[in-house]
Amino acid sequence: MLAALWVFSTAGGWAESAFCEEAGERDGTCAADVAMAEAASIPLAVAAAFVAVGAWAVPAVRRRYARLDGLLTVAALIWVAAEGVLFVGGYAAKP
Repeated sequence: MLAALWVFSTAGGWAESAFCEEAGERDGTCAADVAMAEAASIPLAVAAAFVAVGAWAVPAVRRRYARLDGLLTVAALIWVAAEGVLFVGGYAAKP
């Protein structure tokens, strides 16, 4: 769910609409700043995706529930960090 929220916020334009749209008009400077925040959150999103997919793909991890839970928790926390970067960057860009 966190991955879907991040994808819709970045690729779907939710972040830009939430932070830069007022009365149906978008602020160009704000949109550029939100795009920078989106770019800054990409490495975190990629890391979270690799951790989650890696946890499910590696049989030694997948068969040990404590390890699987630990890695999926780490992936979720990284997704939260990616969303946090997007939120803080969007809030700072808001006119």
